[in-house]
Amino acid sequence: MPLPITLIRSILFALLLGWAALLPVRAESPAANPRQTWQMLDYIAVDYAGAVQGGRVVAPSEYAEMQEFAGAVRTQLASLPATPKQPALLAQADRLAVAVATKAEPAQVAALARGLADDLLADYPIGAVPTSPPEPTRATALYAQQCAACHGPSGRGDGPAAAGLDPPPIAFTDADRAAQRTPLALYEVISQGVPGTGMASFAGLPDADRWALAFYVGSLAYSPQARADGEALWRKNADAHGRIPTLEALTRTREADLATSLPATQANAIVAYLRSRPQAVNEPVAGAGPLALARQRLADSQHAYAAGDIAQATTLALSAYLDGVEPIEPTLAARNTALLRDIETAMARYRTQLGRRTAPADIAAQATKINALFDRAEAVLQDSHTDTTTAFLGSFTILVREGLEALLIVIGMIAFLRKAERREVLPYVHAGWAGALLAGAVTWAAATYLVDISGANREVTEGVSALFAAAVLLSVGIWMHQKSLAGRWQHYLHAKLSAALSRRSAVFLFVLAFVAVYREVFETILFYIAMWSEQASAAILAGLVAGSVVLAAVAFWMLRVSKRLPIGRFFSISSILIAVLAVILVGKGIAALQEAGWVSQALVQAPRIEWLGMYPSWQSLLAQVVVAIAAVVGFIVNTRSAPVPAHSPKTQARGIDQ
Repeated sequence: MPLPITLIRSILFALLLGWAALLPVRAESPAANPRQTWQMLDYIAVDYAGAVQGGRVVAPSEYAEMQEFAGAVRTQLASLPATPKQPALLAQADRLAVAVATKAEPAQVAALARGLADDLLADYPIGAVPTSPPEPTRATALYAQQCAACHGPSGRGDGPAAAGLDPPPIAFTDADRAAQRTPLALYEVISQGVPGTGMASFAGLPDADRWALAFYVGSLAYSPQARADGEALWRKNADAHGRIPTLEALTRTREADLATSLPATQANAIVAYLRSRPQAVNEPVAGAGPLALARQRLADSQHAYAAGDIAQATTLALSAYLDGVEPIEPTLAARNTALLRDIETAMARYRTQLGRRTAPADIAAQATKINALFDRAEAVLQDSHTDTTTAFLGSFTILVREGLEALLIVIGMIAFLRKAERREVLPYVHAGWAGALLAGAVTWAAATYLVDISGANREVTEGVSALFAAAVLLSVGIWMHQKSLAGRWQHYLHAKLSAALSRRSAVFLFVLAFVAVYREVFETILFYIAMWSEQASAAILAGLVAGSVVLAAVAFWMLRVSKRLPIGRFFSISSILIAVLAVILVGKGIAALQEAGWVSQALVQAPRIEWLGMYPSWQSLLAQVVVAIAAVVGFIVNTRSAPVPAHSPKTQARGIDQ
């Protein structure tokens, strides 16, 4: 009795699987290259259908290539550094090789290849992500120069050099093929080339150009009408935003995969639009709440955590706060400061839970609390415009709050130089703060018209500059305290008055003035950009003017008071004030780096007092304690090492004893 054909195929499959598993790894295996392995898997998923149909080989040369790639995938996987998941990847590669050998259906082979490709990226990340949204229009001239000779001026694969190539160049206008490819796959082909074909590597091109080319050629199969339809859909389709939440997700999105959750025509249109304008992935849904992006990133973070990708979950959680919440901070702070603090604390606790690998149920519960806070915030922000009083108070408060710290440092430097009769060095200080204001204007122009300064970059800039200023102020405070004791300031001035200040010291004063002011200007400008609206522009400008007047009055008062103080007392008071500023700045610096993800965060039950730089985390509080102790120890050492004045009773007694 003949065996059923299905049983024969199953037996053959099992025999081939066992044979593939026993194959030894050859000594001449190519160097481990997960990027090339991933690229071959992508080719198998896309091109196998052109080699085998209905269990029959329809293109022998392409089928031979599929067999070669399937074997090379397993060989390269075995050559990669060992990981706990490597045996599972090898087993998947064996199943893929057997499926190709038995001429399985294209859908089965594609599923096996893509599943293995996704697992490969999870275990061996290749780190191929554009640093900023590519600009496909920039690639038009580059394509004409580098690609059109083979692929044709419009991407049809009919360039003048195409006739002599075997296999022929890819037609980028093939809609079916375009639906199966991702920008990441195209980027890898451009970067790595394809061995055995006319496709050479363009690794010599800048990374930004390769990404721009990938998106450009990936868009050639789509019509202008599809792009226009996609733009309209993207602006109002929250579900599509959830499917493609980040630029990285866009680089790995296939139209065919998107069509499994959206109507095919919508998937086609949205992919057409996003490949022609990748920067749109960061734009919120029209009509959605002001915290739509934050909700989106938070949900994506939960999904990544559930999938076991802790690093991606943490990155998305940071983005939820930095890119989703921070832009509305000025307005929300002016209307309900307590609510804003609750959101910040809740999101910090969520990130802490991610780092501790808390149970998914607890992660979900915390996310629910955050979304409830988002609901309250959107109710507060539901007005489409900022009322006049809120806009004025917000503008005034931001300027005074951010400007006061810089003012204290700069005025302190000016007062000191005047007391020390070193007016010739004042131009360096003035150049420092004036240069910071100019740099702030450039930052405003760049943030408004040229680039999108990400939340992470913003926090890193603020954090690093705050820590630098804190370190400098701590050393200056201890030094000034030393000079305030037992007439040391007189000895210092007599020793230095006749000597010109060194160039290094003058440059140091310039840098300190620049950093102290630019840090505050940088944050202030970004706050103003976030809260600006045409309806409230007059109130915002009025708050800016009023804040400037208050700061000018404070500066005038400080200079008047410093003139009247005896120099010894001035040194003493200034040293304490500067040490306190160092403690405040180090707390703010650590908090900013925590928000950027550079420093871990362990929350504690402690008050949050921003003007004192106090935040409820062990790291920021401990840093403040360390700086405070360093200042106190420095002051104590100064006091104990200070010479006793000649007229003191202690000195007189010592003279009698002698």
